[in-house]
Amino acid sequence: MSTDLKALKASIRKEKIAARKAAEADQIRIKSEKICKKIIESKFYQEAEVIMIYKAVNGEVMLDVLEKDAISQNKKICYPLCIDKTVMKALAPNDENAFVSGSFGIKEPDMNNSKEISPGDIDLVIAPCTAFDEKCRRIGMGAGYYDRYLPKCEKAYIAAAAYEYQKVKRVPADEFDKTLDAVVSEEKVYYSAR
Repeated sequence: MSTDLKALKASIRKEKIAARKAAEADQIRIKSEKICKKIIESKFYQEAEVIMIYKAVNGEVMLDVLEKDAISQNKKICYPLCIDKTVMKALAPNDENAFVSGSFGIKEPDMNNSKEISPGDIDLVIAPCTAFDEKCRRIGMGAGYYDRYLPKCEKAYIAAAAYEYQKVKRVPADEFDKTLDAVVSEEKVYYSAR
């Protein structure tokens, strides 16, 4: 990645993280519920049996409503676990108490009380997002966990959950940046043409 591209991404990331952190709790909850409902109504969610979601932190879209719906429909849910500075795995907790406070203060599944899910078995990934554009390019937190993991999810539909204010005109991207299948905001669902 060029230095210019890296700097531009860092600048967008900083601005959008600040906006997310400044959001009021009730607005986060209301918008998160709208986003979850749009995902639940989507064909890609309804057809998925194994779903990878995340536990929200620092104003990210909360997926609690989606999580409850998936459980009620007997869908298998797994969550990301960052093993080291480069490796992420998907784990399905054995029960609701199988979580620990992990990297970056994120609630993560406990390896000793969870089952690892192969990326090839995942039907749908709902990824967190710092910024996105209408072509469904995404900027994450900058560590590259999802950029390295998503290509392994060969059959999965890949979507991000984001607030409308996280949208930018164009996400600076290079060949390593994976275009998503969709981005779901509280206002609409954006689909990529890939």
